[in-house]
Amino acid sequence: MEQREYSRIFRVMHWSIAICMILLLCTIFLRMTWLNKEHVADIIQQFMVDKNTNFTRDELIILAKQIRKPMWNWHIYLGYAITILYIIRMSLPFFGHMSFSNPLNKTLSPKVKFQYWVYMIFYGCLAISLITGLIIEWGPKIYKKPMESVHVLSIYYLVAFMVLHVGGVIWAELHDYKGLISRVISGANGK
Repeated sequence: MEQREYSRIFRVMHWSIAICMILLLCTIFLRMTWLNKEHVADIIQQFMVDKNTNFTRDELIILAKQIRKPMWNWHIYLGYAITILYIIRMSLPFFGHMSFSNPLNKTLSPKVKFQYWVYMIFYGCLAISLITGLIIEWGPKIYKKPMESVHVLSIYYLVAFMVLHVGGVIWAELHDYKGLISRVISGANGK
Protein backbone atom coordinates (compact mmCIF):
# COMPACT_ATOMS: atom_id res chain seq x y z
CA MET A 1 0.00 0.00 0.00
CA GLU A 2 0.98 3.60 -0.60
CA GLN A 3 2.75 5.20 2.36
CA ARG A 4 1.45 8.76 2.22
CA GLU A 5 3.31 11.63 3.83
CA TYR A 6 1.27 14.34 5.53
CA SER A 7 2.11 18.02 5.08
CA ARG A 8 2.49 20.40 7.99
CA ILE A 9 -0.71 22.19 6.90
CA PHE A 10 -2.60 18.88 6.92
CA ARG A 11 -1.28 17.95 10.36
CA VAL A 12 -1.99 21.35 11.92
CA MET A 13 -5.53 21.37 10.51
CA HIS A 14 -6.18 17.76 11.46
CA TRP A 15 -5.03 18.09 15.06
CA SER A 16 -6.57 21.56 15.58
CA ILE A 17 -9.96 20.31 14.43
CA ALA A 18 -9.57 17.07 16.41
CA ILE A 19 -8.69 18.86 19.66
CA CYS A 20 -11.55 21.34 19.27
CA MET A 21 -14.01 18.53 18.52
CA ILE A 22 -12.91 16.52 21.56
CA LEU A 23 -13.21 19.57 23.81
CA LEU A 24 -16.64 20.37 22.33
CA LEU A 25 -17.69 16.82 23.07
CA CYS A 26 -16.50 17.27 26.67
CA THR A 27 -18.68 20.37 27.11
CA ILE A 28 -21.67 18.50 25.67
CA PHE A 29 -20.99 15.53 27.96
CA LEU A 30 -20.75 17.79 31.01
CA ARG A 31 -23.96 19.58 30.10
CA MET A 32 -25.78 16.26 29.72
CA THR A 33 -24.43 14.72 32.94
CA TRP A 34 -22.85 16.40 35.99
CA LEU A 35 -23.74 19.93 34.95
CA ASN A 36 -27.25 19.14 33.73
CA LYS A 37 -29.45 22.00 34.92
CA GLU A 38 -31.95 19.64 36.59
CA HIS A 39 -29.18 17.78 38.41
CA VAL A 40 -27.51 20.99 39.58
CA ALA A 41 -30.90 22.41 40.65
CA ASP A 42 -31.51 19.25 42.73
CA ILE A 43 -28.15 19.69 44.48
CA ILE A 44 -28.92 23.35 45.22
CA GLN A 45 -32.41 22.45 46.41
CA GLN A 46 -31.04 19.85 48.82
CA PHE A 47 -28.56 22.41 50.12
CA MET A 48 -31.37 24.94 50.57
CA VAL A 49 -33.53 22.40 52.46
CA ASP A 50 -30.59 21.70 54.79
CA LYS A 51 -30.33 25.47 55.44
CA ASN A 52 -34.13 25.87 55.86
CA THR A 53 -34.31 28.16 52.82
CA ASN A 54 -36.49 27.67 49.77
CA PHE A 55 -36.35 28.72 46.15
CA THR A 56 -38.93 27.94 43.52
CA ARG A 57 -37.98 25.32 40.94
CA ASP A 58 -37.69 28.06 38.30
CA GLU A 59 -35.30 30.04 40.53
CA LEU A 60 -33.23 26.90 41.10
CA ILE A 61 -33.00 26.28 37.32
CA ILE A 62 -31.90 29.90 36.75
CA LEU A 63 -29.21 29.52 39.44
CA ALA A 64 -28.12 26.16 37.99
CA LYS A 65 -27.75 27.75 34.54
CA GLN A 66 -25.59 30.51 36.03
CA ILE A 67 -23.35 27.97 37.74
CA ARG A 68 -22.69 26.07 34.52
CA LYS A 69 -22.50 29.17 32.28
CA PRO A 70 -18.68 29.54 32.40
CA MET A 71 -18.31 25.93 31.22
CA TRP A 72 -20.88 26.44 28.48
CA ASN A 73 -19.08 29.60 27.32
CA TRP A 74 -16.20 27.29 26.39
CA HIS A 75 -18.59 25.42 24.09
CA ILE A 76 -19.35 28.70 22.34
CA TYR A 77 -15.67 29.72 22.09
CA LEU A 78 -14.76 26.30 20.70
CA GLY A 79 -17.62 26.66 18.23
CA TYR A 80 -16.10 29.91 16.98
CA ALA A 81 -12.68 28.24 16.74
CA ILE A 82 -14.14 25.32 14.77
CA THR A 83 -15.94 27.79 12.49
CA ILE A 84 -12.66 29.53 11.69
CA LEU A 85 -10.90 26.19 11.18
CA TYR A 86 -13.74 25.00 8.95
CA ILE A 87 -13.52 28.10 6.76
CA ILE A 88 -9.76 27.64 6.48
CA ARG A 89 -10.19 23.93 5.71
CA MET A 90 -12.74 24.63 2.97
CA SER A 91 -10.45 27.32 1.51
CA LEU A 92 -7.24 25.28 1.41
CA PRO A 93 -8.04 23.41 -1.86
CA PHE A 94 -8.18 26.80 -3.63
CA PHE A 95 -4.55 27.30 -2.59
CA GLY A 96 -3.44 23.83 -3.68
CA HIS A 97 -3.59 22.14 -0.26
CA MET A 98 -5.79 19.39 1.17
CA SER A 99 -8.02 18.87 -1.84
CA PHE A 100 -11.14 16.78 -1.44
CA SER A 101 -11.29 13.39 -3.10
CA ASN A 102 -14.27 12.45 -5.23
CA PRO A 103 -16.18 9.49 -3.73
CA LEU A 104 -17.95 8.98 -7.08
CA ASN A 105 -14.71 8.08 -8.85
CA LYS A 106 -15.40 4.65 -10.40
CA THR A 107 -11.76 3.55 -10.16
CA LEU A 108 -11.78 3.60 -6.35
CA SER A 109 -12.24 0.51 -4.23
CA PRO A 110 -15.46 0.28 -2.18
CA LYS A 111 -13.42 0.77 1.01
CA VAL A 112 -11.87 4.02 -0.25
CA LYS A 113 -15.23 5.26 -1.56
CA PHE A 114 -16.70 4.61 1.89
CA GLN A 115 -13.87 6.58 3.53
CA TYR A 116 -14.40 9.52 1.18
CA TRP A 117 -18.16 9.47 1.76
CA VAL A 118 -17.66 9.46 5.52
CA TYR A 119 -15.53 12.60 5.28
CA MET A 120 -17.98 14.33 2.92
CA ILE A 121 -20.87 13.55 5.28
CA PHE A 122 -18.81 14.67 8.26
CA TYR A 123 -18.01 18.05 6.68
CA GLY A 124 -21.65 18.47 5.61
CA CYS A 125 -22.93 17.72 9.12
CA LEU A 126 -20.26 19.97 10.60
CA ALA A 127 -21.45 22.81 8.36
CA ILE A 128 -25.02 22.32 9.61
CA SER A 129 -23.79 22.30 13.23
CA LEU A 130 -21.79 25.48 12.74
CA ILE A 131 -24.57 27.32 10.92
CA THR A 132 -27.19 26.36 13.49
CA GLY A 133 -24.82 27.28 16.34
CA LEU A 134 -24.15 30.69 14.84
CA ILE A 135 -27.88 31.29 14.32
CA ILE A 136 -28.53 30.32 17.95
CA GLU A 137 -25.94 32.86 19.11
CA TRP A 138 -26.40 35.66 16.59
CA GLY A 139 -29.66 35.09 14.74
CA PRO A 140 -33.16 36.34 15.42
CA LYS A 141 -34.61 34.90 18.63
CA ILE A 142 -37.55 33.31 16.78
CA TYR A 143 -35.10 30.86 15.18
CA LYS A 144 -33.35 29.91 18.43
CA LYS A 145 -35.58 26.96 19.44
CA PRO A 146 -35.81 25.31 15.98
CA MET A 147 -32.05 25.74 15.48
CA GLU A 148 -31.36 24.25 18.92
CA SER A 149 -33.45 21.21 17.94
CA VAL A 150 -31.21 20.64 14.92
CA HIS A 151 -27.97 21.63 16.68
CA VAL A 152 -28.52 19.11 19.50
CA LEU A 153 -28.42 16.29 16.94
CA SER A 154 -24.73 17.15 16.35
CA ILE A 155 -23.65 14.81 19.11
CA TYR A 156 -24.86 11.79 17.12
CA TYR A 157 -22.84 12.43 13.97
CA LEU A 158 -19.85 13.60 16.01
CA VAL A 159 -19.67 10.47 18.14
CA ALA A 160 -20.36 8.24 15.12
CA PHE A 161 -17.61 9.94 13.11
CA MET A 162 -15.11 9.74 15.96
CA VAL A 163 -15.77 6.02 16.42
CA LEU A 164 -15.46 5.37 12.66
CA HIS A 165 -12.36 7.55 12.35
CA VAL A 166 -10.46 6.18 15.34
CA GLY A 167 -11.55 2.62 14.58
CA GLY A 168 -10.49 3.01 10.95
CA VAL A 169 -7.13 4.48 11.92
CA ILE A 170 -6.42 1.66 14.36
CA TRP A 171 -7.49 -0.93 11.76
CA ALA A 172 -5.29 0.69 9.11
CA GLU A 173 -2.35 0.94 11.49
CA LEU A 174 -2.61 -2.75 12.35
CA HIS A 175 -3.13 -3.94 8.77
CA ASP A 176 -2.47 -2.05 5.54
CA TYR A 177 -0.93 1.26 6.64
CA LYS A 178 1.65 0.55 9.31
CA GLY A 179 3.12 3.80 10.63
CA LEU A 180 -0.01 5.82 9.74
CA ILE A 181 -0.36 7.35 13.20
CA SER A 182 3.28 8.42 13.39
CA ARG A 183 3.05 9.94 9.89
CA VAL A 184 -0.02 11.97 10.88
CA ILE A 185 1.91 13.19 13.92
CA SER A 186 5.34 13.74 12.37
CA GLY A 187 4.51 14.02 8.66
CA ALA A 188 6.77 11.30 7.28
CA ASN A 189 8.07 7.81 7.94
CA GLY A 190 10.42 7.76 10.87
CA LYS A 191 10.65 11.56 11.15
